[in-house]
Amino acid sequence: METRANQGREAAAAQTGQSVLRQPVLRASHLNKYFYDPEKFQVLRDVTFDVQKGEFLAIVGKSGCGKSTLLYLLSTMDTDYEGAIEMNGTKLTGRSQDFLSHFRNEHLGFVFQFHFLLPEFSALQNVMLPGLKLGRYSDKEVEERAYEKLRLIGMADFARKPASKLSGGQQQRVAIARALINDPTVIMGDEPTGNLDRANSQNVFAIFRELAGNGQTIIAVTHDPDFAAGCDREIEMSDGMIIRQ
Repeated sequence: METRANQGREAAAAQTGQSVLRQPVLRASHLNKYFYDPEKFQVLRDVTFDVQKGEFLAIVGKSGCGKSTLLYLLSTMDTDYEGAIEMNGTKLTGRSQDFLSHFRNEHLGFVFQFHFLLPEFSALQNVMLPGLKLGRYSDKEVEERAYEKLRLIGMADFARKPASKLSGGQQQRVAIARALINDPTVIMGDEPTGNLDRANSQNVFAIFRELAGNGQTIIAVTHDPDFAAGCDREIEMSDGMIIRQ
């Protein structure tokens, strides 16, 4: 299925007589995953798909279908699988844990169902943490970048407020700013609106939609049909397999 973003690019290229160069930012090839406790069980079955730069992709399916396990593999947190994963032109399969840890911090941003902010830290300090860990910028530059990301998601006025004093929706927005601090290649969301009411879910989705419109690649596992319907494309899974994409 063509994404709306890709269709728009192709239409523009057709008008100018230019060819469209497809460059997937992520490629998963023939992924198979097994669990062994209490007995061997295949969780993913020959999963293959590409994700284009700037695509907003939803992974959907019933509980237990393998979608969260797939996201865990794509995030390089789990390296025990068959097949191959490539991101931003770099093959990630077979790499050392040290390499993958640095790659994650540089190229991946994460937004989970629960925000995982440090409650005693301010919003600003929480956003700064991945930037300080990466070590690419000075502490002052990381702070300036953190303010920039908080402004982007409408939370600059709360920068100095302890995370524990923020509402659930505000905390999730800070978590998005934290995911953005290192300008990641891909943002991965695991039920990013699953712990929010409808109004806050819509706010979080609107932020993701705007980010994707500005070229940010986003992959989100979700049970929310409204969230999935607003994405560029859905990958539906069942029994460890992709049944629609």
